[in-house]
Amino acid sequence: MAQIARAATAAKTGDRAPTSIAALEARIAALSAELSEAREQQTATAEVLQVINSSPGDLKPVFEAMLDKAMRLCEAVFGGLTSFDGERFHTLALRGLAPAAAEAFREPWIAGPGSYHENLVRGEPLVHADLAASSAARRAHPQTRAVTEMGGARTGLLIALRKDDTLLGSLWFYRQELRPFSDKQIALLQNFAVQAVIAMENARLLTETREIRRPSTASRMANIGGLPGIRWRPTTSRSSAR
Repeated sequence: MAQIARAATAAKTGDRAPTSIAALEARIAALSAELSEAREQQTATAEVLQVINSSPGDLKPVFEAMLDKAMRLCEAVFGGLTSFDGERFHTLALRGLAPAAAEAFREPWIAGPGSYHENLVRGEPLVHADLAASSAARRAHPQTRAVTEMGGARTGLLIALRKDDTLLGSLWFYRQELRPFSDKQIALLQNFAVQAVIAMENARLLTETREIRRPSTASRMANIGGLPGIRWRPTTSRSSAR
C-alpha cells in the first residue's frame, strides 16, 4: 500500500511539474518584457532631457523629439503639442496627421464650448475619450473634426501642461482604434508633459534674462524659444520692488 501511495504521489508531482515550469517560464517572460519596457521608457526620458540641456532656449527640437518618443512608446498614430496664451492655443509640434488634417492646427485656435481642450482650460488635468461616443458638439469642433473625420481617430488622450495653476499648453495623442491608453502609458505621457513644462520654463527664463537687459520691454510677449504663444510672466526683482 505504501508503494502504491508513493507511486500515486510521484505521478501527481510529475503531472504538476510541466505545468509549474510552463507557468514559471511565462512569468519570467512577462517580467523580462516589463523590464525591457521600463528600460526603454527610462532611455527615452533621458534622451529628451539631453535634448533639453543641449538646446537651451530652442524648443522646437525638444518638442519634436518628445512627440516622436512618446508616440512610439505609447503606440499613438498621431499627436501634437500646443502652447496656450490665455485665450488661444498655438500648435508647436505635430506628428502623424495628413496635410489636410494638419491644416486645422496651422492657425491659433480657441477651445470652443464643448471641445476637449475646454476641459483643460477649466482645470482638468487630462481628458481620455472615446471620440466616436462623444457628443455631436464635441465632434463638431474643427480640431476634433480634423482628427476624427480626416485622421480616423477613435481614442484620444489630452494632457494639460501646467506651471502651478497656470495652463501653458497641451500634449495630445490619438489612436485609430478603440483602445484606451493604459495607466502606465498615461503616467509616462504625464512625465513627458512635466518635461515640456520644464523646457518652456527654461526658455522663458532665458528670454527674460535677455529682455531685461534691453531698454524696451514692448516685445516681451513675443516668441519664447522661437515658438509662439508661450506666456511671458515677468519676475519682479527685490531691487525693483523697493
